[in-house]
Amino acid sequence: MPESQPWWHSTSIYQVYPRSFADSNGDGIGDLPGIIDHLDHLVDLGVGAVWVSPFFASPQRDVGYDVSDYRDVAPEYGTLDDAQRLIDEAHARGLRVLFDLVLNHTSDQHPWFLESRSSRTNDKADWYVWADGRTGPGGHRRPPNNWRSELQVTRAWQWAPEREQWYLASFLSFQPDLNWRHPEVRAEMFDMVRTWLARGVDGFRLDIFGSIMQDPLLRDNGRKPMLVGGIPRLQTPDRTLNTDDNFRLAGDLRAVCEEFSAPGPDGVERPGQGERILLGEVFGSSEVLRRYVRDGDRDGLHVVFLFDFLASKYGAGRYRRLIESFEAEFPHPMQPTYVLENHDRTRSLSRVGGDVAKARVLATLLATLRGVPVIYQGQELGMTNRYIPLREANDPVPGVVAKHLPEALNQRLTERLNRDEVRTPMQWTGDRNAGFCPDDVTPWLPVNDDHVRTNVADESADPGSLLSLYRDLLRLRGERPALHAGDLRLVPSAESVIAFERTAGDDRALVVANLGDAAVVHLADGGWTQVLIATSSAATWKPNGTGGGALRLAPHSAAVLAP
Repeated sequence: MPESQPWWHSTSIYQVYPRSFADSNGDGIGDLPGIIDHLDHLVDLGVGAVWVSPFFASPQRDVGYDVSDYRDVAPEYGTLDDAQRLIDEAHARGLRVLFDLVLNHTSDQHPWFLESRSSRTNDKADWYVWADGRTGPGGHRRPPNNWRSELQVTRAWQWAPEREQWYLASFLSFQPDLNWRHPEVRAEMFDMVRTWLARGVDGFRLDIFGSIMQDPLLRDNGRKPMLVGGIPRLQTPDRTLNTDDNFRLAGDLRAVCEEFSAPGPDGVERPGQGERILLGEVFGSSEVLRRYVRDGDRDGLHVVFLFDFLASKYGAGRYRRLIESFEAEFPHPMQPTYVLENHDRTRSLSRVGGDVAKARVLATLLATLRGVPVIYQGQELGMTNRYIPLREANDPVPGVVAKHLPEALNQRLTERLNRDEVRTPMQWTGDRNAGFCPDDVTPWLPVNDDHVRTNVADESADPGSLLSLYRDLLRLRGERPALHAGDLRLVPSAESVIAFERTAGDDRALVVANLGDAAVVHLADGGWTQVLIATSSAATWKPNGTGGGALRLAPHSAAVLAP
């Protein structure tokens, strides 16, 4: 990697969902010591950073995304000492650490909100977004405007009789929005960020960052339905999403991180030193996403998720168009951020109908494209969705949606929204509870039945497993400058094929992926001589003696070549 390139340009990120990763104390709930106990899995996998979903103090109504104290740890997850030990143990292994921050809202049980809702005159009365409502026909009480929550089926305003006012809740009703225009709120939240940075955190993943600051005049959203980032919305969110204030906040937050971005005394950037990064969950057009990274002459977030790849159906044409657009819209030094799964969206193997060959192709693309790959826990094993009936769901979203939909739509849509199905326990072994917790303990969510064959222990011993492929790909990515720091150029190929060349100085690599149902032969010039990795044993390379050759790929397979 060139010395001028920051560490995060060449890293890969692994998302840990703490409640489902590893239970160290036998209560059926994953915790911070459990993560520490399994950090070596991440080292063996070859990732460079771990993103830890929220573990802060919380009533857990939205499984940690409803924070009641940003500076403390929920007791089921451990203690502050455990959080510090997680940072230190990860750093000792060469891993960077990103914590998940929910800046948009708190829990309605946060002491700030309990005080704020108690009256209009208390010290924190304006720490949240409060507004008087409107009076409808017959004196009916109505919200201040037409804004809808992120779930769309519910309004964004909730009534508080204590104040006889409405508070804004952009996501769920028990998650009131903080008022980031209040200087004390901004100062307190920035100070909290500084506290974790001082503890050595290397950066943050920012939850629904584009929704933090809405129109200060509380004007109505447009009434035209539309799609934003592939998500249907019942109104145009021009007053509630991606406002100018959000872009300015991105720059302000970056400035806070830069206070801690000095390298070590020897000038080397090690974990806990050097640049601290911000990874944003934002939705919108490519122009909007780029603006979060750079707004005019001011830097903002370092990287943002590009969810189009996650949302797209498997297919060479679709993926090629996305790669082309990402390369055009996020040129160097900006970095595309590719993601196939997360704690909210369907498992990638389930999306491709359980076809492991297709999952192996996706793994190859993820690890070799220019940018920052993000891996969700269990993705490297081929974990799939586990059906969980709605009546057994812990996730609050299906219940909220079900109350506001016609019966004909209810079952189908609420089942699609049950995020529990992608949050089941990590599958470490083939034992009864997959090694997540003791066999005589009931885990907080049921273990997927396929853990008897899909688990870390068994796949580690199988050189042909998906886990072994991920390890090989990430090792190769780390070893080859072309793959972790190089430019990308798409090369002509058959309709069912994606082919691109990565180049960094003298180092080069050619990636060819066949996403079709028939075998293909890809003719490659440029001095390629060897296959470094192939997802199928059927791949063959025949040199032509003039600096080129023919690569034969089976259906749904991929290969990486070198000169």
